[in-house]
Amino acid sequence: MRFAQLLSDSPRNAILIGLCFLVLLILPWLHLLPETSSFHLSAYWITLIGKIMALAMVALALDLVWGYAGILSLGHGLYFALGGYAFGMYLTRETAGTGLPDFMRFLSWTELPWYWAGTQHFWWAMALVVLVPGLVAFIFGFFAFRSKIKGVYFSIITQAMTYAAALLFFRNETGFGGNNGFTGFTTLLGYDITASSTRAVLCFTTALALLLSYLGLRYLMSQPYGRVLGAIRDSENRLQYLGYRTLWYKLSAWVLSAIIAGIAGALYVPQVGIINPGEMNPVNSIEMAVWVAAGGRGSLIGAIIGAGTVNVIKTYFTVAYPEFWLLILGGLFVVVTLFLPNGIIGVLDRLKKEKE
Repeated sequence: MRFAQLLSDSPRNAILIGLCFLVLLILPWLHLLPETSSFHLSAYWITLIGKIMALAMVALALDLVWGYAGILSLGHGLYFALGGYAFGMYLTRETAGTGLPDFMRFLSWTELPWYWAGTQHFWWAMALVVLVPGLVAFIFGFFAFRSKIKGVYFSIITQAMTYAAALLFFRNETGFGGNNGFTGFTTLLGYDITASSTRAVLCFTTALALLLSYLGLRYLMSQPYGRVLGAIRDSENRLQYLGYRTLWYKLSAWVLSAIIAGIAGALYVPQVGIINPGEMNPVNSIEMAVWVAAGGRGSLIGAIIGAGTVNVIKTYFTVAYPEFWLLILGGLFVVVTLFLPNGIIGVLDRLKKEKE
């Protein structure tokens, strides 16, 4: 498959999408320009762009299971937070040096818990970023899909699981910083985490991860595997009658989605400088579903557009009118559901057809 086809089915759209990703890959390096330069991007903007790109990866992950397989998750904030905590453990250990993290000393802990073993090593932390969300998703997904839990019941269970995890992580005795979580990071691989070069590399890495996630999922969805997921969404019973073991298709998509969300969490944490149980708040997971719905469910580029658009709006309103943000979010979801069932991508497709 040619690279252009991985970007989009339409040559014109492929060029446009390719240019957009190229801009995202170039933007981080503008932060290294002198502050007197007209093209200089401040630390605020470079952090905001990196944060939104990490959240766009979560939207891609959710679109895989909801848009293509028809499995609505209201608990993907759990996998995002697990990836963030796994990498946050490494950042916390590097900040603490050879001693215990500050929050453990405050609680009079004398040694690290067993599950912190090896977290001072970067590559082990990265392995945990993939393994922990993937393992949790596999265990939950296996029992849920084997029990044939579907629809709204499945969505409620995912939300309940995320809320239960948040309550667990809020407890000080679990060894994850309690209500405050992990913060106060100073270095990453020995480099100052607030240095301009480090910020630029983190933002560029996030852009590259977003691009690779998009290309990888586009390729996967163009294969028979992707068509089977679409058939599961449309009529799982008919597919089972034809002899397909839908359990393993759904489970593999669920685990892959969780891993992508975990990687997004790991990229998010060093850029915003904190990870706490608030990331597991059920409202956050509902927001993720709004991103996908607003952009266009079943369209990977739509998920990215939806995440970017909603988070830009959120950035403005949470500063200008913070008390109205949740009302705006709820209103946006209602409007999209009633009047824009195919999201922003659906509107763009409709305008394109009218011009033709």
